[in-house]
Amino acid sequence: MEKLMSWIDDRFPLTQVWEEHMAKYYAPKNFNFWYYFGSLAILVLVMQIFTGIFMAMYYKPDAELAFASVEYIMRDVPWGWLIRYMHAIGASMFFIVIYLHMFRAMIYGSYRGPRELIWLFGMVIFVALMAESFMGYLLPWGNMSYWGAQVIINLFGAIPYVGDILVEWLRGDYVISDATLNRFFAFHVIAVPLVLVILVFLHIVALHKVGSNNPDGIEIKKTKDENGIPLDGIPFHPYYTVKDIVGVIVFLMVFSAIIFFIPTLGGWFLEADNFIPANPVSTPPHIVPLWYFTPYYSILRAVTWAWLPGGAKLWGVIAMGSSLVVLFFLPWLDRSPVKSIRYRGWIFKVALALFVIAFLMLGWLGTQPVGGINTVLAQLGMLIYFGFFLLMPIYTRLDSTKPVPERLT
Repeated sequence: MEKLMSWIDDRFPLTQVWEEHMAKYYAPKNFNFWYYFGSLAILVLVMQIFTGIFMAMYYKPDAELAFASVEYIMRDVPWGWLIRYMHAIGASMFFIVIYLHMFRAMIYGSYRGPRELIWLFGMVIFVALMAESFMGYLLPWGNMSYWGAQVIINLFGAIPYVGDILVEWLRGDYVISDATLNRFFAFHVIAVPLVLVILVFLHIVALHKVGSNNPDGIEIKKTKDENGIPLDGIPFHPYYTVKDIVGVIVFLMVFSAIIFFIPTLGGWFLEADNFIPANPVSTPPHIVPLWYFTPYYSILRAVTWAWLPGGAKLWGVIAMGSSLVVLFFLPWLDRSPVKSIRYRGWIFKVALALFVIAFLMLGWLGTQPVGGINTVLAQLGMLIYFGFFLLMPIYTRLDSTKPVPERLT
């Protein structure tokens, strides 16, 4: 084995990569529950890729055959129902993990310097995941898939000058048809996953270049021993690889319970209308996107002021796009002298709590009929959402902070 490893190392830096990124990568010793979700995100990505490969073996990207091929996978392919549920429910679990991973970055200031590039890579991954999920949502060719795609694609038509061209390009036709299905299948199976894998690689490389953040927001590289090893750091392997296995086991227990007992989760993970074949002349009573899109969909629908130049639809699309774009600027909007919520004052904590409440409220409102009190609440939620970010340079400066210790607590 030593001779084999020596032969490999002479031709490929296997041992060097292992040591730099695992055995001799020193992570802060005070990681807690919130630090499970980065490794869980990689787990779900790998799971989605492998289940997607098996799904693609039987799926037919054809408007006449797509729905029947999914039914064939569910009913006739050995263990096909399990693979399909793992893939479909895995998409929702992916976004749960990603949202919690992003929330951890927000409470502990992991987007702050020198980790701005890590946050930017992460945000591009988030947008790519949304595109990947949206394109995959059309593939079962169920009725909600069809009409949901119809609504979302038509939104791009509100963009001045290029809107109609962009909509036609996305559809590959003048209506959602077989051409759209083939186009989305190609993007979902090949193009976007390739981009995602590259982005995840860059995200991890950037993370290991500057080192991981921690619940105290203290840079452990500032305090080292005579060998250059951080005094408050421990090797990622075996300490955090073993710890992450615990998180993986708990996650798989929850994931398995959903798959085997409540796969639709009351319509949140799999909608009833998607068990009906796509019908261009039969619109579902209430068209809603999947739950992880609903906060942004709610912001889109909250803009109802027809007097706006260009119309409410255009400004709704702008507001929805801005709700994602503003996240990219988070590292430069936060002007607090401390990173972690442990040492921030009450203003930031109240602002973050209001933001979380508004985000959850927008998510729920996105599943409800538009109009009346629902629209008013959505407009209030949108105001809080944007206020959290746009007022951040002011309230993070005014906020009182606690002294940050020199070493990890």
